[in-house]
Amino acid sequence: MIVTYNWLKEFVDFDYSPQELADRLTMLGLEVEGMTSIGAEFDTVIVARLEKVEPHPDADRLTVCQVDNGTEVVQVVCGATNHKTGDFIALAQPGSVLPGDFKIKKSKIRGQQSGGMLCSEKELGLSGESAGIMILDRSYEVGMPVFEALQIKDTVLEIGLTPNRPDCLSVVGVAREIAAMCGKPLNLPVAEIVARGADINESASVEIVDPQGCPRYAARMINNVKIGPSPAWMVQRLEAVGMRSINNVVDVTNFVMMELGHPMHAFDFRHLDKGKIVVRRASLDESFTTLDDAKHKLTSEDLMICDGERSVAMAGVMGGLNSEVQDDTSTILLEAAYFNPISIRRTSKRHGLHTESSHRFERGADIDMIPVALDRAAALIAELAGGEISPGVIDEYPTLLPKAKINLSAANTEKILGIHVDIQQVSSLLRGIGLNVASGKIDDAGTVEVGVPSFRPDLEREIDLIEEVARLYGYDNIPVTMPRACLERQVEKPELKLEIAVRNLLVGCGFSEIINYSFFAPGDAARLQLAEGDQRLESVRILNPLNEDQAVMRTTLVPSMLDTLSRNFSHRSTDLGLFELRPVFFPVGDETGSRQELHLAAAISGQRAPLGWNQAKGTVDFYDLKGVVEKVLALLGVKDPCFRSENSETYLHPGKSAQICSGKTVLGYIGELHPQVQQDFDLDQEVYLVDLNLDEVFAVAGNYTPFAVPSRFPAVERDSALLLDETIETRNVLDVARKNLGKLGQDVVVFDVYKGQGIPEGKKSLAFRVRYGSPDKTLTEEEVAKAHGKLVRAVCQQLAAEIR
Repeated sequence: MIVTYNWLKEFVDFDYSPQELADRLTMLGLEVEGMTSIGAEFDTVIVARLEKVEPHPDADRLTVCQVDNGTEVVQVVCGATNHKTGDFIALAQPGSVLPGDFKIKKSKIRGQQSGGMLCSEKELGLSGESAGIMILDRSYEVGMPVFEALQIKDTVLEIGLTPNRPDCLSVVGVAREIAAMCGKPLNLPVAEIVARGADINESASVEIVDPQGCPRYAARMINNVKIGPSPAWMVQRLEAVGMRSINNVVDVTNFVMMELGHPMHAFDFRHLDKGKIVVRRASLDESFTTLDDAKHKLTSEDLMICDGERSVAMAGVMGGLNSEVQDDTSTILLEAAYFNPISIRRTSKRHGLHTESSHRFERGADIDMIPVALDRAAALIAELAGGEISPGVIDEYPTLLPKAKINLSAANTEKILGIHVDIQQVSSLLRGIGLNVASGKIDDAGTVEVGVPSFRPDLEREIDLIEEVARLYGYDNIPVTMPRACLERQVEKPELKLEIAVRNLLVGCGFSEIINYSFFAPGDAARLQLAEGDQRLESVRILNPLNEDQAVMRTTLVPSMLDTLSRNFSHRSTDLGLFELRPVFFPVGDETGSRQELHLAAAISGQRAPLGWNQAKGTVDFYDLKGVVEKVLALLGVKDPCFRSENSETYLHPGKSAQICSGKTVLGYIGELHPQVQQDFDLDQEVYLVDLNLDEVFAVAGNYTPFAVPSRFPAVERDSALLLDETIETRNVLDVARKNLGKLGQDVVVFDVYKGQGIPEGKKSLAFRVRYGSPDKTLTEEEVAKAHGKLVRAVCQQLAAEIR
């Protein structure tokens, strides 16, 4: 919001300097972001009189002027033609610096001395354009600074307002705050209406079809207006606050909007069919051309001002080209209305039209200001455009908007602000900003009822009033106190430590972590060929998705992982080890409920080692990834994990995948990607993937393996090869062997599996190695043979195996 120092002083008689005012407004919560002086730097530009004007002897378009500056007569060469002897003009003396850093100095122009410059309004920054030099009133004193003579020496203050303070989007609104601050009365402008002619109701009517979108609409009529330029004082005032002068009628509506904060609009009454105003929603696919000559395709949600046949204004946003005030306009229908803020905001954003009008309406205009602003604007138009105001006012207000009443407690105010407050003083402070605090209505508990005026829609709760008390009391008057704080020891969740450990391990194994959005497209889970009824096909829908491809929360990390691999493959990055450790979400109850699980997805593809003369060539396979998973489970202390090939996922290759378990608990799935899924995700090479439910893994995780003192005695190893059915899995052999290790057995590993020549069909050869040892002594050959024989016999008996 831009206001000027002199304009504020018209409403409040304060004694602050511009800088003091800026500081106080900032402490009051109205931050002054910038200050600009008008005319202060131009004191060397003075009122002067042309004593003599003669043609330049050597230039047809120049004149040589003898100029009286109040102390002496100086010669100035001028290029304008609109001046004559006896005119009072603005003289920029040598040493003056005009806008644009234009320095004035003595010079010689076509052989003639020139001791200054005769200025135009444009050169002094008072107007965007000017046809010649500035001709002043002859009543001014010669030698006086021009800006002082014109009474436009001023200071512009730019205030940064928060969206909840629409009451300060006007000069009067800011002046109200200053009046409360300095304890001076607020002097509002008084409109004098002199009505003549026929009553407005004889020629015009207003119908509100949508009272929710437009609770109140008022209008006045002014006849016999003469459209022309505005007087200099209005042009200068509007330009000071950043508005362009258009004509005397439109300028009045803008002037009143800046002064009182209520947007208005003037219609050319001859273009209103049947003299009727109808406030309704737009028709579907209706087209409308606004004042800026832009066409807009309307929707049924747009609130429009219409006449008897068509739309003539986009309510609260911008008028229409078909009813604008023109040079030959003679009758004006002046509108002042209140529109629903949400409706105006949506229309403004939908059509990309942010205007001074929409800026105020979408934040909440003052519905009670309508008759005041209407009379003020009508009186000014009658004064500046020579119009005659018709008797009567059309004021459609079907249902009065309720005014809020809030109870304010002295005890709560003291508790929040930390200072002792007197409820009488509080009441006085709130009355100063226009709140209705009835005297004598304070109960025994120190609670007072406060009526909220219509210009403060931001005051809704008691805490809002307490904030007002703090502002008006003065933030700098509230003593500084340190807040009390209670330090509590926060125990880090063990799961968080485990997550960090898993991440570090995977990075150490050569993997790179990826992070995808926690949402994906509704059909992404189905791309994995999941069985009907799988819980991962039911997703939690996002209320405000960025787009349809990110409309639901992820129920699995796998599609995002495969999409990431596909993007990397398309950029020829094919040797990859990636992992993502993130939660997935499942619906619970209605659409708003959800639960989450922490999952780990990891994938490998491509060459096992970088290309090099000393590197063995070979692509990764199932066992590379299985080894990494075993390291993760060992790190977490998961005892005896097993990989069961009989159960797998639909998106993994049958026969090349397995279910990962610990006892009866399913921890996840691992394997090669199914060829069909690989094709659907545009992956042109094999991918090996694991999906672990870390919540289940953490639930069965044990403690870290304690340190054990290594034995001083050597261990002994024994190898055995067995012939057994090829359907028997290696884990079955290891399970039986581990159960029969006895006291001396320490570990067992499978080091060879062979099928081929010399092995009967349907059979396979499996070789394993067992390590034996004792912490107390060196084992004898007899002790080792006895223990190993017992273990081998147990494996052969339980698995129908034969010793090779």
